[in-house]
Amino acid sequence: MASNTCTFHILTLFLFLFFICFPLSNSIDFNYPAVFNFGDSNSDTGNLVAGLGERLDPPNGQIYFQRPSGRFCDGRLIVDFLMDAMDLPFLNAYLEAIGTPSFRKGCNFAAAGSAILPATASSVSPFSFGIQVAQFFRFKARVQELQAKSSKYAKYIPAQDYFQKGLYMFDIGQNDLAGAFYSKTFDQILASIPSILSVFEDGIKRLYDQQARNFWIHNTGPLGCLAQNMAKFGTDPSKLDELGCVSTHNQASRLLNLQLHALSKKLQGQYPDANFTYVDIFTIKYNLIANYSRYGFEQPIMACCGYGGPPLNYDSRIACGQTKVLNGSSVTAKGCNDTTEYVNWDGIHYTEAANQYVASQILTGKYSDPPFSDKMPFLLKLKF
Repeated sequence: MASNTCTFHILTLFLFLFFICFPLSNSIDFNYPAVFNFGDSNSDTGNLVAGLGERLDPPNGQIYFQRPSGRFCDGRLIVDFLMDAMDLPFLNAYLEAIGTPSFRKGCNFAAAGSAILPATASSVSPFSFGIQVAQFFRFKARVQELQAKSSKYAKYIPAQDYFQKGLYMFDIGQNDLAGAFYSKTFDQILASIPSILSVFEDGIKRLYDQQARNFWIHNTGPLGCLAQNMAKFGTDPSKLDELGCVSTHNQASRLLNLQLHALSKKLQGQYPDANFTYVDIFTIKYNLIANYSRYGFEQPIMACCGYGGPPLNYDSRIACGQTKVLNGSSVTAKGCNDTTEYVNWDGIHYTEAANQYVASQILTGKYSDPPFSDKMPFLLKLKF
């Protein structure tokens, strides 16, 4: 472990110096007619629920939607706040067929549980990154078919030039790391990161070949600070970091993020006619957990909706809103009284209040490469 830690720090220093010397050249402008989103539960607006016929129980969705909305949250996600900031409607899930959803301003392919690597028999979601990219290709082809047939579909589907002018957002990779800790050593997980990002790079290039030019890439948050991972891997105090989070999980997140940042810079160099914006979600979330009281929160790690009580209020056997028989007794994973006091919603995902804070920090522009603080006039439109 000692030699591995040394190697980790050397690579960290090398990549940090690389970023200082060679910042990404192009910048985001926020004047997008549509958004196409790819990811996992951090930005899923209903694909896993619709695609697998799953159900989310109350109190999911209680804050903003007043009902479960397909989001693993008490309300809105980061992507919802970002869409609001760009004065665009919330993204409908690609797999949601009920209620004549409009895809005029974009489409969401993200599905909870999805990973960059192809799904296996034990995967929560079959909708890996490669599948989501393939779904986009079908979506685009179908849009073109409908456009050729009639103009009557225009209010439901993107205009042809939206595919080139639109913003392509990505928030995926968390599950590749989190799932690996159940079956691989720490060294094996670190060694797998280049192959994970190779699959991601291939998907990005395929999208570029389909006219995508504006790429917005979120890195992975601090996995070691999620109650789910702390309950399973955080029982040994010597393996926790200064915030009480699982050290190995956060180290793996940091290394993936460093290599993802390097990949973003590499792609920007290869495709000078495109824009690649790398967004440091890890730093925003870690800072929130470290300084939670400064931002109005009272519980940085304990789940709001769960079972088991302090310190984590998380039990892997029962999800938020469910009622099950555990140890001979019927129990329910209930929500807390005031979700705005909690950073974490259900042990895995963040509350709407925390998502709102994260989005507000993203929109300062200072956590991105390239930074976009010079593009800030659009912030006057913010609805939160």
